[in-house]
Amino acid sequence: MPKIPLAKRAFDLFFALLALLLFSPLLLLLVIWVRLQHGKPVFFKQLRPGYGGTPFYIYKFRTMTDARNEDGALLPDAERLTPLGRFLRASSLDELPELFNVLRGEMSLVGPRPLLMQYLPRYSPEQARRHEVLPGITGWAQVNGRNALTWQEKFRLDVWYVEHWSLGLDVKIIWMTLAKVLKREGISQPGHATMEEFRGNE
Repeated sequence: MPKIPLAKRAFDLFFALLALLLFSPLLLLLVIWVRLQHGKPVFFKQLRPGYGGTPFYIYKFRTMTDARNEDGALLPDAERLTPLGRFLRASSLDELPELFNVLRGEMSLVGPRPLLMQYLPRYSPEQARRHEVLPGITGWAQVNGRNALTWQEKFRLDVWYVEHWSLGLDVKIIWMTLAKVLKREGISQPGHATMEEFRGNE
């Protein structure tokens, strides 16, 4: 377990449990809906870097099919993303299963988003500081542009959060997240289902 402020961990546990209690009927409905539309599995599971770059499995509702071309390779994300998947992403409902990651201590409600394992060696030393805190369901970069930002802008905001964390800032980010979800801003980068791959700083 990473050394995180006790107040932040207590905040995460209380509100993650409260959210799961309040949203349990919605979670059940989404499980059934995704199962009917996408088949099995209902949840998307992927290895991501957490605190200090330590790997953990993140869980989301599945938003894509496994459609492949004649060579057996997966089609581009934009072609596999279903109408239900677009709705789940636009409303951020696909992120709800991450509340269980929060309960397990692998994530926080607020923090830099956990990205892909292959990005770890591509970060500059300054960008790698985003792993000095637990990754979050939402974060400072998410409420300041989300996928409309460049990678460099995102990482700069992530490091700013690491340096300026406070419980009050977490509360502010959560409130800003609710407003952003309602406006559905910054969901994807033009021409991409979400965001283009981060290939480094050169």
